[in-house]
Amino acid sequence: MNHFADFFFSPFQEFVFMRHALVACLALAVGCAPVGMLLVLRRMSLMGDALSHAVLPGAAIGFLVSGLSLYAMTIGGIIIGLTVAMLAGAIARSTSLREDASFAALYLISLASGVLIISMRGTSIDIIHVLFGTILAVDDPALILVASITTITLFTIALIYRPLIVECFDPGFLRSVGGHGATMHFIFLVLVVLNLVAGFTALGTLMAVGMLMLPAASANFWAKQFWSTSMIATIIAMVSSYSGLLLSYYMNFPSGPSIILTAGACYVFSVFFGKHGSLYSRYKAGYHLTG
Repeated sequence: MNHFADFFFSPFQEFVFMRHALVACLALAVGCAPVGMLLVLRRMSLMGDALSHAVLPGAAIGFLVSGLSLYAMTIGGIIIGLTVAMLAGAIARSTSLREDASFAALYLISLASGVLIISMRGTSIDIIHVLFGTILAVDDPALILVASITTITLFTIALIYRPLIVECFDPGFLRSVGGHGATMHFIFLVLVVLNLVAGFTALGTLMAVGMLMLPAASANFWAKQFWSTSMIATIIAMVSSYSGLLLSYYMNFPSGPSIILTAGACYVFSVFFGKHGSLYSRYKAGYHLTG
């Protein structure tokens, strides 16, 4: 029994950096889960991926100005991320190009620009840290930043919950009743960018979107109501974080990819065995119909 407990708890009892990494991931899980579910509801999942890379040039400019300064890179990431989101929407409204195509184009430009800017001053090690994160190097300021963004996210969603949900399903109706649909959409984009910046702080730009989308996509197979799916997504993200950190500790794997791959395993399991819409549930429904 002691060996069992030691296996699961000793890394976090012995090492401060493991505790910091776990707390950061748990805070990310709480904030990212409802935002990821809103992206799934809006069928904008790939937009999250595009925005995660849109954060990179802003973080790179912050790096160019102040080195590996958390606050400079965070502010730069938020500003450029929101700019790219607004620019993609403006292009979609002003031209015949759809918003998803605008995001795809800007995402590629952003990714290349960010890597180029970092390479002008940094090294390949710096580029890897920015792209893939350094979850085991999370310090107290980074924890405060992640916790603050999570608090802002939950408070904002609770405050404007109804118009946010209505805007997901029927933005035309929201506009017709004076619900400020454009304002709700902008606030939603701000929440996405903020949580991607929080994820970037811990997991890097390439991994941050994994915490946002994989638990949400998995939860969609287990429940249908927004808050129930958000709760399940949070639990999946927390379990994936804990398991991924243990995997990285004992197997000497990179921590960020270990966490995201664990979340990916939860997604694959949900695709096969989830309660709603999974391969197993559809097979079972078909069996009852033919039987």
